Amino acid sequence: MSAVTLIPVEKRPLSFALPVIAAVGAFAGLFVGTAHGSSLIGVVLGALLLAAVGYIALRVLGQDMEKTVRWGIIALFTVTGILLAGVPGIVLGALFGWFFSWFIYWIGEGRYRAKLPPYLTKGEVLWNYAFNVLCGAIFVFLITPILVVIPLSFNAENFFTFTPEMLRFDPAGYSLKHYEDFFTSSGWQQALRNSLAIAPVSTFLAVSFGTLAAIGLSSEHVPFKRAIMAILISPMIVPLIISAAGMYFFYSRIGLQGTYFGVVLAHAALGIPFVIITVTATLVGFDRSLTRAAASMGANPLTTFFRVQMPLILPGVISGGLFAFITSFDEVVVVLFVGSANQQTLPWRMFTGLREQISPTILAVATILVTISIILLATLELLRRRSERLRGMSPG
Repeated sequence: MSAVTLIPVEKRPLSFALPVIAAVGAFAGLFVGTAHGSSLIGVVLGALLLAAVGYIALRVLGQDMEKTVRWGIIALFTVTGILLAGVPGIVLGALFGWFFSWFIYWIGEGRYRAKLPPYLTKGEVLWNYAFNVLCGAIFVFLITPILVVIPLSFNAENFFTFTPEMLRFDPAGYSLKHYEDFFTSSGWQQALRNSLAIAPVSTFLAVSFGTLAAIGLSSEHVPFKRAIMAILISPMIVPLIISAAGMYFFYSRIGLQGTYFGVVLAHAALGIPFVIITVTATLVGFDRSLTRAAASMGANPLTTFFRVQMPLILPGVISGGLFAFITSFDEVVVVLFVGSANQQTLPWRMFTGLREQISPTILAVATILVTISIILLATLELLRRRSERLRGMSPG
């Protein structure tokens, strides 16, 4: 029996992987070093540490021990986090370790090209990931204020900053008292009732008028469609302060300024453009032969609308309604001009609270509003996917 010669697998060169790994380590070290008073030392140590870890993982230990090495990297950064930041460093260190353990092998083993077309040049690959990183950075920039507000709403003290107890994850530093204040305060509850009394009615008006306008504008025989569409969606384009001032002067002349119905009409006007846009987008794939078939079988226009057309455009109608509801529920500028003290909504109460008496209860209210918005947007995404399935644009 002849001996079989085992040919070792050629290891990938590290001339590209190590500099990239070191650059990512320097970027992470910049934040850690800045938090400890020396950004330069953080950059240098971060680059050297991650480059050394990458070299050991890729060249010394290799891919065969990847699982063990990744757990070792997570443990290393967890311990480092404890030494630098105490108990809170456990979470941050573990997260950094998990990311770096994945990133080292993702770069070092060339896995970053696995899902890309093989014909892409190095420059195209670089642009692809640079674009993704840029989009991710913008997302982080936009989402960070929300991520800061949410934990601050559980502050046990009446501060708008993280207390030492919160940074140490001490249970004594967290409390639900600001949420309790919101649900027990007569002023906050009255503002909530006002918002819940205004937003649904304005949403109903916006959905009714916006849906009818979208259906009418989708007809081929309507003259000046572009001009009419531009006028109807102008509340989305015109600065809100200008719309609010115009509504104030107009409503004051006709006696609607400071009334409940005036605020409802103002918010409905702001929500109609969202309904028109979403319903118009849904009507693009609508088969008009269905309405003609219903008419040929004796159905009147009203029956045709509710039995044939509405079920098919319902996702767009609901999506527009959700946008109109969020617009009305979160709006503060127009209601300041058009409303009165009796129509003080939740955002109005938050605005006056920030201006006159800073209270962390505002953070609790903001967290509740963010949660409601997330639920509504998740519902909106489900409706969008359902609409695509109904129109045959995506697999079931």
